[in-house]
Amino acid sequence: MATGFFWDERCFWHSGGNYSFMAPVGGMVQPASSGGLPENPETKRRLKNLLHVSGLWAELTTRSSEPATEEDLRRIHPEGFLSEFRAIAKAGGGETGLRAPYGPDGYEIAKVSAGLAKGALFSVLEGATANAYALSRPPGHHCLPEWQNGFCLLANIAIAIEAALAEGKAERIAVLDWDVHHGNGTEAIFYGRDDVLTVSLHQERNYPLDTGDFADRGTGRGTGANLNVPLPPGTGHRGYLMALDRLALPAIRAFRPDAIIVACGFDAGAFDPLGRMLAMQETFREMTRAVMALSNDVCKGRLVMVHEGGYSEMHVPFLGHAVLEEMSGSVIRAVDPFADTLAKRQPGKAFDRWLDDMLGEMAVAM
Repeated sequence: MATGFFWDERCFWHSGGNYSFMAPVGGMVQPASSGGLPENPETKRRLKNLLHVSGLWAELTTRSSEPATEEDLRRIHPEGFLSEFRAIAKAGGGETGLRAPYGPDGYEIAKVSAGLAKGALFSVLEGATANAYALSRPPGHHCLPEWQNGFCLLANIAIAIEAALAEGKAERIAVLDWDVHHGNGTEAIFYGRDDVLTVSLHQERNYPLDTGDFADRGTGRGTGANLNVPLPPGTGHRGYLMALDRLALPAIRAFRPDAIIVACGFDAGAFDPLGRMLAMQETFREMTRAVMALSNDVCKGRLVMVHEGGYSEMHVPFLGHAVLEEMSGSVIRAVDPFADTLAKRQPGKAFDRWLDDMLGEMAVAM
């Protein structure tokens, strides 16, 4: 079986409001020549384009998926939220949350994005593909049940998980979020649950400013089923692999899920405008390799990547290509043109020792 790659042209057509980078236009804020928010279609489109040019596209099982159904959405989002979203989109678009604008087709495109995540998960659980990647846009991991947030309009991964659980295709699912921002929406949705493990590796106090603490371990039946690993700015290749090895992977192994979903953001990449980390192409390659090995051990290789953030148009395609190289087992390579430069900019041994000690303290406290 090949790796599934789920995408849809409509996701590239999602448009937002009148922003200049992260600030609303007006007053002293001049419109941006780039056209608005950092979340734009080019990082995702350029990843798809690079797959074509490298030849890796021909080795993947590429397809779209049906949009998420209204029933799928209502398992996560109240009808009042959905009704308001539909009405505002139909009236021409707007913004009801925080930095999460959308145009007149926003509701339908968001359903397509969530449907790609659902389709990828179902294809893996049903054995149609060995593993799968969903090029979802708009993203989803910041979206709360009743509040859109941080470019995210619907909770894509949570919608996919609830559909799989409701249809009896899985009983326990683990989510690993390595986006540079805390996966607060996914965490909040499952915070009191013991059938979904949520793990987030993120830059500490990046976004949101008030979530993502290590001490937040879940509540009620979900106590222990949430793990946050806040990392300091400047964490690079070795630090990410240490955090994965010391904390994230052992937690997932102990949980014994039926499938692993990665909230696959690339904004920990060194050139990202919204992150201050030093992850490289090899970081994402080795993290993918490690999660694949774990999935082979605990859940028959059932692994799904759902695209989240990442805002460097030049760099994201190379990071994503490395992930898909590993998932598919391809020998095709698209080498990051800045690999040597970034290798020389990595943190020194003193930083690594300090971070290793901090992660060790977290491991003891778990």
